[in-house]
Amino acid sequence: MTQQPRDTPQFYLTAPTNCPYLPGQFERKVFTHLVGPRAPGLNDILTQGGFRRSQSIAYRPACENCRACVSVRVPVKDFRLTRSFRRVMKGNADLVGEMRAAVPTSEQYSVFRAYLDWRHRSGGMADMTVLDYALMVEDSHVTTRLVEYRRRDIDTSVTGRSKGDLVACVLTDILADGLSLVYSFFEPEFQARSLGTLVILDHIARAKAMGLPYVYLGYWVEGSRKMDYKARFLPQERLHPEGWLRFDGPTGSASG
Repeated sequence: MTQQPRDTPQFYLTAPTNCPYLPGQFERKVFTHLVGPRAPGLNDILTQGGFRRSQSIAYRPACENCRACVSVRVPVKDFRLTRSFRRVMKGNADLVGEMRAAVPTSEQYSVFRAYLDWRHRSGGMADMTVLDYALMVEDSHVTTRLVEYRRRDIDTSVTGRSKGDLVACVLTDILADGLSLVYSFFEPEFQARSLGTLVILDHIARAKAMGLPYVYLGYWVEGSRKMDYKARFLPQERLHPEGWLRFDGPTGSASG
């Protein structure tokens, strides 16, 4: 019997659990470990194949009777900035984003904790401590960054940065072909500002400036209110068994 090389990834299947997106459904995931020098390249390949990263784990849904989770990415060159998106940008003109090294801080955790208590009080992340948060940020063998969004201060117009209050934060992977949003959170008092939309718009602009063709948004689930917002970023590509298909909107058609 031919033995696999030691660094060949091994895949595992989780036990069924309640689906967080569709009531009455159960989810299973297939996952593998992202460790060692091959982790960045493996993360690129798996993300392009519909996987997501959480710390040193790459996973994707493997549900027996459901295929509702669809990987979505935005081709930045063709992205259309709508009037609604422009309003979001204008309404947040007092904020500035900065990409930083993936180093956790107590300030970030304070915002993270407030976000969990507001939006995920009964979820699986509800009991995360400051050490758990530090692991979420630091436990990565791939190229990962934090993007912080702060209120502008008097020096922002000169430096492009700010030492103002932290409003939102995003953990982001830098892939060979794009940016992949791993996890985002923000101060609950800013919920009316559509910061989730702002973050994606900012990442589309960043990817374009970096010469990267895609922004990976994770999974879109038709019929899930939690995921509806992702369908607004058009055109987008959705991963189907036959590959990534372009989707131009409700009146458009998918194409290869």
